[in-house]
Amino acid sequence: MFQIKIDPKFYTKNPESSELGMRIVSASIQMINDLGFESFTFKKLGTTIGSNESSIYRYFENKHALLVYLVNWYWSWIEYKLVFATLQVSSSMEQLKIAIALLTQEVKEDNSFSFINEVALSKIIISESSKAYHTKNIDLENEKGYYKSYKQVVKRVAAMVNEINPKFLYPNMLISTVIEGAHQQRYFSNHLPSLTDVEEGKNNIVLFYTDMVFKTITN
Repeated sequence: MFQIKIDPKFYTKNPESSELGMRIVSASIQMINDLGFESFTFKKLGTTIGSNESSIYRYFENKHALLVYLVNWYWSWIEYKLVFATLQVSSSMEQLKIAIALLTQEVKEDNSFSFINEVALSKIIISESSKAYHTKNIDLENEKGYYKSYKQVVKRVAAMVNEINPKFLYPNMLISTVIEGAHQQRYFSNHLPSLTDVEEGKNNIVLFYTDMVFKTITN
């Protein structure tokens, strides 16, 4: 089975090294998605999985560290999917279309990783991931490489933009705007639908950002 490799700096003990660790990750995804990050605690998590709160601290220093781990797992998984989906595609235009679709479409469950519910995790990324880096320690954490996986995805797709138009001045800004904007539109479609143009059965978010990107870089 393929394994997403996460830098050891994001945990105290590798959660994939034991059944308990994987249960901690699996249950935390479900609980954060259900309760919200603010209401989620290790005490509640311990009760849910039938384990002592102290045992969770052996894997993660605090719930912020756990959220950073989940954010990094998600973006490492997205990069893996991005590389796999574009590996046999020679056209830069087609590669970019595939990449935009992958970054903006609704996430489906990936059965390759039994202890991770990617659908629930994607909802956390949309609604909670900004709490991982909207902190007073962001600069220090950035220096330590806490958000490297997200930046790698942006860099990889931005390189596709540069392949198509080497003179385009803002590839990183464009791709990070696409990602964050698509997440916002997905959130609006579920909670504030009057702020978006999502229609049942149509990939309007994917279509909008694909159209926006190609018009922007070819004008």
